Amino acid sequence: MNRPDILLIILDTVRRDRLSIYERGGHADTSPAFDRFADSATLYERAISPAQWTVPAHASLFTGLYPTAHQVTQATSRLNPTTPTLARILTAHGYHTAGFCNNPLVGVLDNGLIDGFEDFYNYAGAAPNRPQDLTRSRIRRAMADYWRRFAGTVSQQFARNDWLFRISLHPLLTPLWTRSINYKGNTARSIDDMIGFIGAHRAGRRRDERPLFAFLNLMGAHMPYRPPRPYLQRIAPQIASDKAAYRYMAAFNADAGRWASPAQSAPDDWQKAVVDGFYRAEIAHQDAHLGRLLDYLKRSGALDDTLVIIAADHGEGHGDHGFFGHSFVVYQELVHVPLVIHDPHGATGGRRHATNVSTRRLFHTILDAAGVADPAVNPTGDLSLRHLPDDPADDAEADSAFAEAIPPQMLLSVVRRRDPSALARLRLNDTRRGLYRGAHKLAMVGERVEGLFDVADDPAEAHDIAARLPDVAARLRDEITQFTASTHATPTDDGLSDDMLDHLRALGYVE
Repeated sequence: MNRPDILLIILDTVRRDRLSIYERGGHADTSPAFDRFADSATLYERAISPAQWTVPAHASLFTGLYPTAHQVTQATSRLNPTTPTLARILTAHGYHTAGFCNNPLVGVLDNGLIDGFEDFYNYAGAAPNRPQDLTRSRIRRAMADYWRRFAGTVSQQFARNDWLFRISLHPLLTPLWTRSINYKGNTARSIDDMIGFIGAHRAGRRRDERPLFAFLNLMGAHMPYRPPRPYLQRIAPQIASDKAAYRYMAAFNADAGRWASPAQSAPDDWQKAVVDGFYRAEIAHQDAHLGRLLDYLKRSGALDDTLVIIAADHGEGHGDHGFFGHSFVVYQELVHVPLVIHDPHGATGGRRHATNVSTRRLFHTILDAAGVADPAVNPTGDLSLRHLPDDPADDAEADSAFAEAIPPQMLLSVVRRRDPSALARLRLNDTRRGLYRGAHKLAMVGERVEGLFDVADDPAEAHDIAARLPDVAARLRDEITQFTASTHATPTDDGLSDDMLDHLRALGYVE
């Protein structure tokens, strides 16, 4: 079988409704490169992230499981080593696996998400590594490795120690570490390195017949927002010339605790416009670099035999529904994400799908493209989006998708000291879940219905229609209850036999 190269690109913290191809209302052109690519690929209108923040969302992308199943829901969590991941599976099936990561929560923390990659390059943190590191002398490589391990140990301490984490959020310290330790990685360098890596791989295919699986995380749209001035001038010219806007954003960027906390007071229209303008400009800046990679793939001919998936892990809140950041809720701004797939062996470009699909299904889509039909790791191959029917009613998951917001404990600690009354008032200790079914979405907090929305007509979820459609709310609530009960166990908790574990180990899927 002629297996394609596979490229998975995650646009970290990018809201679907801030990419111009999805937007309503004719805003500035924030994503021309993404839009051009989508015009010749398949665009998914209703892609839903399984989780509201980086760690559980990436774990779902890499395992095909919902958060309550894989249980990687905290900064201190670690993926069960018996859970097969994309990198392990594809390596075992003859792929060369490589990662280029700008998010320290994925590339630095010891959570098991990067286990199985043959090559992994991390651009975030105090000790990034790049492919060029291989050209250093043995002594310099040893020193760099030592420093990387030391910096990684320090990072683990900040993730696990509540006091250190809270101290790091102080407004006097936040500007220092967000600027000095590559908090958002380096978008330009990671794109340059991936282009070079793909070029070297394609040039060496005669010597190494293995196809390539490459993962790229871009974090340019994450807080803090400091876009280059030309992008702000293009996207929000009225803000670019406003000194008060820069002062407001400087204070906003310095208050890291605010990034993930409920709004203590609702932002006014001017404040929302300033934050949104800076955010859109960050997206536009990152899109320009993404465009360099996409242009290279087309120019080099790589698109002819490369499956390219571009998605977001989650979105971002800017005061929507009273929340900033991406910590506690499952509203549209956090879990309704962009998704586009170019399949060299699939349907022609220019298609749009309106079916609700979970991005955890990218796991099945990639294995399907790679020809992995082993039921031990891909028991639900029909979840591949390569074969998504035109009629949503014919979809394997019946036009539905779930989202879960399991509260990050470290951020709960921040809120506990910042606004302690919010914990009970907003029920922040409770898990929130959402179910999309057709045009309807039910949001729940704990066992209580938070709202029923028609997201086709009301994408901002401003109008709760649960009282008007009680039967729909009750049916979707029952489905969420069944979902929760059926997904609480991990694969190993379900009782994998010794023979099955031996089989997985022999294939290299688990340790």
